[in-house]
Amino acid sequence: MKAVLVLFDSLNRHMLGCYGGTRVPTPNFDRLARRAVRYDNHYVGSLPCMPARRDLLTGRLSFLHRSWGPMEPFDDAFPEILAKETGTYSHLVTDHFHYWEDGGATYHTRYDSHEFIRGQEGDPWKAMVQPHWERLREKYHTRQFVQARRTYKAHNIINREFIKDEKDFPSVQCVAAGLDFLQRNGSAENWVLQIETFDPHEPFHAPARFREKFPTDYRGPVLDWPRYGRVDELPEECEELRANYYAVMALCDHLLGQVLDEFDRQDLWKDTALIVTTDHGFLLGEHDFWAKNRMNIYQEVAHIPLLVHDPRHPAAPGESCAALTQTMDIAVTMLDLFGLAPKPAMEGIALRVAREGTQPREAMIFGYFGGAVNVTDGRFTYHRYPPDLKRQEIYQYTVMPTHIASLFSPEELAGARLAGPLPFTKGAKVMQLPVLERSAFQEKYGPGCLLEDETRLYDLLADPGQANPLQDAAAEARMAALMARLMAANHAPPEAFARLGLTAP
Repeated sequence: MKAVLVLFDSLNRHMLGCYGGTRVPTPNFDRLARRAVRYDNHYVGSLPCMPARRDLLTGRLSFLHRSWGPMEPFDDAFPEILAKETGTYSHLVTDHFHYWEDGGATYHTRYDSHEFIRGQEGDPWKAMVQPHWERLREKYHTRQFVQARRTYKAHNIINREFIKDEKDFPSVQCVAAGLDFLQRNGSAENWVLQIETFDPHEPFHAPARFREKFPTDYRGPVLDWPRYGRVDELPEECEELRANYYAVMALCDHLLGQVLDEFDRQDLWKDTALIVTTDHGFLLGEHDFWAKNRMNIYQEVAHIPLLVHDPRHPAAPGESCAALTQTMDIAVTMLDLFGLAPKPAMEGIALRVAREGTQPREAMIFGYFGGAVNVTDGRFTYHRYPPDLKRQEIYQYTVMPTHIASLFSPEELAGARLAGPLPFTKGAKVMQLPVLERSAFQEKYGPGCLLEDETRLYDLLADPGQANPLQDAAAEARMAALMARLMAANHAPPEAFARLGLTAP
C-alpha cells in the first residue's frame, strides 16, 4: 500500500464545485470528486491549525485538555506507528511554518523525513535589518502594514520582497517537492507522502495570472489580509479581500491538478490512496465576520471538504458518503490502509468503515480550548458557552508547556500541579496549569478574544445559513446530553463539565 495526503489550510468547502460552489472554478477538485468518495458530513475537531493537526496525527480530540501546543510524549502518531509496525516510510513536504514554532516543533519529527519550504505568512525567513519601511508603508494597506519586529505581518512584508515570480511562491515549491518525491519513489512500495500547503490561508497572495481572473474596483495599496473580527471595511475593500482569497483558491486547484496529473502519468490510482482535505474553513464576511477564532464556529468554518480515493475499494463515479466523519478519522484511516487497527486511545473511525456504514456516529463535538463546546448530529448544531468566558476555571494538561510562539511564563508555571495519570497518557502524570488572564494564549487565541458567547441551537435543514437560532427546549436537551456523553468518552476533566453547567454521565 501507498498513500498520499494532500492537506490545505483554510480551504472553504462551500466554494468547491464538487460541493456546489460556483464563485471559483475548481476543475481539479471536481475532477478528483468524479473518481473519489466525496464525504458530505465531514467536520473539524480541535481548532485552529496545530490542534487540528494533533487530532489528525493522533486520532483523538485534544481541545478539552489543551490549547495550541506540541505533540505530547504519550501521543500516538500514525507515521511512527506505521514505521514501527509495518516498516512504512513517511515523508512530509510542507510550507506550513507553524511546525517550526514553539507550539508545533514536535510534529514534523514524527515522520521519517521532512522538507520545509520557506516564506509563508509570518515565517521568520529573510533577514533585512533595515528595510525601506517608508516605501513598504506606501505599498500595503494601513491595516496590513506593521513595522514592529517579531510580528507575523512584518515578517510577511519582508518575505514578499523575495517572492516575485510564480516559481517563488511557497505553495508552488511545496507541491513541486511533493511531485519530486512521487517521481523518485512512485514505483516503490510501502510509503506515505503528506503534501501540506499553508494556502489558501491568509494573506491571500497568489501569482498574477490567478488574481487577474477576479477583477474588482479597488484601487488602493495591497489588501489581502483580513482582520480576525467583525466586518467594518468599505464595500470595495471587502470585495478585494474576497477576490484575493478566490485567487489563492484557484492556485490551490491548479496545484492539486498537478498531483492528479502525476497519479495519471504513473497510474498510481491502482495501488495508492489519495486523501484531500483541510483543517478548517474561513469566514469571508458571512455572519458579518472575517476569519475564525473570534466568533461562533459556524458551518463555514466547521464543515470541511474531504475527498478520498481508496484503491482497495474504488469509488463509483460521483460516489458520496453521508456518514458523520471528523479530522481525527484521518489517523485511523492511515492505519487501516496499511492493515492496522486503531490504538486504544484513538477515538477516530476509519473512513472505509464510515463509508460501509457499519459503525455509524450519532454525533460529534468540536471546538477551541476554553471556548464553547459544539456538537452536531448532522441535522442540528448546538454551541454551548460558559456563563462568563472571562471568569471560568480551566486548566491545560500537558508535559510540553509551550504556546503557539512562546514558552509558558514562570507565572503560569508557578500554578502548576501534578495530575493524573489521565486515561490516555499511558501512565504518565501531567502538569495541570491554570489559564491566566495574562497568558500568551489568552492574548492570541483564548476565550478572552471571543466576540460571541451566546449559547445557540441551529436546525441546519430549516436554516442552513445559521441565521436564526432555534428555541426548542427538547432539542437543546437532547443535544446537550449528546455533548456530555461525547465529552465523557474523551475523558474530559471535571471542570470542562462544570464550566458549561453539564453533568458528566
